[in-house]
Amino acid sequence: MTTPASRKKTSPIHQYAVYSNLAFEMGAVIALGVFGGIQLDKWLNVSPLFTIICSLAGIAISMFLIIRSLVVPTKKSKKDEQKDTH
Repeated sequence: MTTPASRKKTSPIHQYAVYSNLAFEMGAVIALGVFGGIQLDKWLNVSPLFTIICSLAGIAISMFLIIRSLVVPTKKSKKDEQKDTH
């Protein structure tokens, strides 16, 4: 049996908010990587080296965060389903 709290978590508005947050989080992490790379390039007088490295690191970190946030709720929901069936 589903409770009102569990229905609220799966509502379309809640899902929209979760995925919108992921988009902003991804943009912020990549922007911080680019900004940090530019600042390191200025400080060390190196052309685009750290901008490229930090940009790629920001992309990798943001992809990790997105995959983690999408996988963890799936594991939790499977555990909840198993509890409900027993």
